[in-house]
Amino acid sequence: MTASRQTLLRANALFLLAASAGGFCSDVLGIFFATGPVAKIVAVAPYSGLGFIEAHGLAFLIGIQMWRAEPSRAWHLTAVAIHVLLGTSNLVFWQFFVVADMLVVGYVTTALHVLFVVLQLIAASTATRPIAGHARA
Repeated sequence: MTASRQTLLRANALFLLAASAGGFCSDVLGIFFATGPVAKIVAVAPYSGLGFIEAHGLAFLIGIQMWRAEPSRAWHLTAVAIHVLLGTSNLVFWQFFVVADMLVVGYVTTALHVLFVVLQLIAASTATRPIAGHARA
């Protein structure tokens, strides 16, 4: 069971790394070269680029940490929190996907955030609780 929970964390990491790298590249092209879907948004709100760069950069860094994470209850619950935040952000700011003509990206990434919330909750429920005095499950 530990191996499957480790695989889940690594799959989660790959999704975060791939999606954030793609988003970051799109951000850079739109912000600095006025090309691609993000260009439509930063043209009318130039400083919004800061949030795009930060969000995708932090998601990449979290993906690196998720790759190295132990398959413990704490890490699975951390993954749940990450995907609740990112998925909720997608929904709250859905208009971004509409304006940027990126609805497919919105559907796919939001669906994957929801899927990872469910899978990580299941994994957290199957992880053993740490024994008093021990740091890891």
